[in-house]
Amino acid sequence: MKNIYFDYAATTPIDPVVLKEMSFYLTKEFGNAGSLHFFGQKAMRALDLSREKIAKLIGADFKEIIFTSGATEANNLALRGVFFKFKKLNPEIKPKIIISSIEHESVLETARNLENYGAKVIYLKVNQYGLIDLKQFKKELDKNTILVSIMYANNEIGTIEPIKKISQIIINFKKEYNLNYPFFHTDASQAFQFLDCNVLNLGIDLMTLSSHKIYGPKGIGVLYIKKEIQNYIDPQITGGGQEFNLRSGTENIAAIAGFSKAIELSFNLRQQEFKRIYDLRNYFWEKIKLILKDIKLNQNPNFKNTLPNILNIYFPGKNSSELITKFDLAGIAISSGSACNARSSESSRVLLSCGYNKDRAMQSLRFSFGKFTKKQDIDKALSFIKIMKL
Repeated sequence: MKNIYFDYAATTPIDPVVLKEMSFYLTKEFGNAGSLHFFGQKAMRALDLSREKIAKLIGADFKEIIFTSGATEANNLALRGVFFKFKKLNPEIKPKIIISSIEHESVLETARNLENYGAKVIYLKVNQYGLIDLKQFKKELDKNTILVSIMYANNEIGTIEPIKKISQIIINFKKEYNLNYPFFHTDASQAFQFLDCNVLNLGIDLMTLSSHKIYGPKGIGVLYIKKEIQNYIDPQITGGGQEFNLRSGTENIAAIAGFSKAIELSFNLRQQEFKRIYDLRNYFWEKIKLILKDIKLNQNPNFKNTLPNILNIYFPGKNSSELITKFDLAGIAISSGSACNARSSESSRVLLSCGYNKDRAMQSLRFSFGKFTKKQDIDKALSFIKIMKL
C-alpha cells in the first residue's frame, strides 16, 4: 500500500509551489547577492523581497529578519548572542537565563553549555500537560535575568504556552525596575502554521522560525530580532557582514525564496488548516481508542492549549521502539518524539518533565498530521492497527 506519513512535527514535504519558486533561483537566477553585476543584483532583489514578505507577515520591520541555517542556529544566536554580549558589557555580573524544562534540544543544550561560561540557568517546571507555572516564573525573575526563552508550542505534546502572559510579566518587571533586560525569546518553529505569530501582538524581542516545519526546504530559518535590542546581540558567525552584521555567510537565495513562499502559503491557509487538521486529529483519536481500549493521552484530554496536529499516546506495556518498527513495516511513519534524539534509547525528556514515569515515557508515540494528510490515510492506518496485534 501507499506509505502513510504521520510525522509532520519532525519535518514536512516541500510544497510543489515552494519547489517551483526555488527552482528558478537554483537554475536561472543563481547569483551571489554580494556581487555588483546583473546576477548579483537579481539575487539581492530576491533576498530583499523575501525579507520584506516575512517581515510583513509577522508584523516586523525589514531589518529585524535575520536568515540563518535553521531553527537550531537561530536559537543558538538568540541565547549565545544575548549572553556573550552581556558578559562583554557586564563582566562582573553572573547572568541568569530562564527556560522551560521541555524546550527543544537546541535551546536546552545551548543553555546547559552556557552554564560552563558562567550562566545561571533556571529550568522552569511544567505541569502534567506541559504548561509552565507562571507563579514560579515570576519568582525567578530578578535584576540579573538577561533572557527568557519559552517555546511557543511544544514539538512532542503540542502544548501552547501563554506567550502573551509571559511577555506582559516581563514588560511589567522591566518597567518596575527601569531595566533593559530581560529579553524574551520564543521558538515558534511548531507554531507558525497554526497560531498568531505577530511579534507586536506577542510582545516578544526574539522569535525563531523554521522552514522545513511549514513545507519549505531544510537548512533555512529566521531569527526575528527586535531592532531596539540588536546592539545587544553578539554575532556567532563572523565574516563578510551579511544579515546586517548579525550572521555572516553567503545567502542561500533559493532556500530563502522557498522559505518566504512557504510562510506566505502557511499564513494564508492558517485558519482553514487549523480546523481541518484539528478535525482529523480528533477523528483519529476517537477511532483508535475504540480499537485499543487501554491507550491514554499524554495531553490535555480536551486538547485545550494544544496544537491541532499533534497526538501523543501512551500504549501501556508496549515499547515505543518496537511499536515504531511495527508501524513502519505496515507503511505508517510515526515517532516517539523529537527527531533530534529519535535514535536515542532514552525515555522522552518531555514526558518525564510532565511527571510521567519512565515506563510511560518509553511506551508512548507521537502522531502528527499535516497539509497532505487525508481522511482516507487515517482510515487505512486504523484498518492496519486493527490487524497489527498491538
